[in-house]
Amino acid sequence: MKASPTLTNNLQAVLADLIELHIQGKQAHWNIVGTNFRDLHLQLDEIVDAARQFADDTAERMRALHALPDGRSATVSGSTSLAQFPEGLISTKDAIERIVAAMEAAVGTMRKVHDEVDEEDPTSADLLHEFIARLEQFAWMVQAENMKPTASVTTADAK
Repeated sequence: MKASPTLTNNLQAVLADLIELHIQGKQAHWNIVGTNFRDLHLQLDEIVDAARQFADDTAERMRALHALPDGRSATVSGSTSLAQFPEGLISTKDAIERIVAAMEAAVGTMRKVHDEVDEEDPTSADLLHEFIARLEQFAWMVQAENMKPTASVTTADAK
C-alpha cells in the first residue's frame, strides 16, 4: 500500500506533535523546580521516552507506506499544534499544567485526523489508538499532582 497525500499529511501532523512533545518534556525535565521535583522529573522521562517511541513508530509506519517523514526542527516548529514551552526555570505546578496541555494538544491532533487515517489505513489508526490511550493516561497521572480532593472523608464516613 502507498499512502495518499492526505494520509501522509495526517501522519506528518501526528509526527510533528510527538517530536515536539518529546522536546518539551525534556525542556521541562531539565528546568523544573519546586514541590515534588523528583517525582515529576522522573515522570517526565517516562513521557519523553513514550513520545520518542511513538514518533519513531509513526515515522517507520510512514516509511512502510512509502511516505517520507520530516522530523527536521524547522518543520516541527512550523507545524506543531503544541504551544511553545517557556524558557528558563519553571515551577512544578506550571510545568504540570503545560505538559498536560501539550499531551492534550497531541491527542487532539490524533483525534482530529483519526477518521481519515482509519478510512485509508486501519493499521495506522491502531497506532493512534495506542498513543491516545497512553498519553491520556500520562496526562491523568501528571495532572493528579496539582489536583485537590473535592471532599474529605472522615473516619465516620469510612465506616
